[in-house]
Amino acid sequence: MTRLDDLRANLAATRRRIDAAANGRPVRLLPVTKFHPASDLELLLELGVTDVAENREQEARAKAEAVPAMRIHMIGQVQTKKANAVARWAASVHSVDSVKLAQALDRGVALARERGERDTPLPVYLQLSADGDAARGGVTEEDLPELVTIVRAAENLELRGLMVVPPLGVDPAPVFARARELSAGMELSAGMSADLETAIAQGSDIVRVGTDVMGLRPLA
Repeated sequence: MTRLDDLRANLAATRRRIDAAANGRPVRLLPVTKFHPASDLELLLELGVTDVAENREQEARAKAEAVPAMRIHMIGQVQTKKANAVARWAASVHSVDSVKLAQALDRGVALARERGERDTPLPVYLQLSADGDAARGGVTEEDLPELVTIVRAAENLELRGLMVVPPLGVDPAPVFARARELSAGMELSAGMSADLETAIAQGSDIVRVGTDVMGLRPLA
């Protein structure tokens, strides 16, 4: 089988899982392409995939330049100093977790629009912390209302919803269910290869799937 055949088969299998869990409800698949070459993004385009996700700014920026027809979404933590760069290429950011970052992205998008590098606001998802561990990223429930207010007031950002990643070793169902409650009226980005059925059952609108679509990461 060729690489194109592999990706076609993996996409079909993953979409069958999503469809079975969703019971007719629309759920978007966002393939996670980190560590895979830009040539894979070209193949995904051939298969009708228009949106993928990346975790690291430098890798994502390089792929955005190499494959401009692909919409690339940032799902990894963003350093404030990288906000201007992310604002130029990102189709959306799923990991906004602080007022400082939101304000930096707002300024970055304003600059990008002024320079003609983008012509629309930046859609963002607020990353919810399920355990309060700052090292893992995410905003606590206590601080979420302030962040929502800041993002909604930002001229160059568009609040789309929440994103959550359950802590390791924790039953994901209650985590997803609580995120769904908090994202009422907005989208929920939740669920990966191992727990997408659980996430969809709890109301996820977007699942971020890496290995099951792309296969194992290439060895360095």
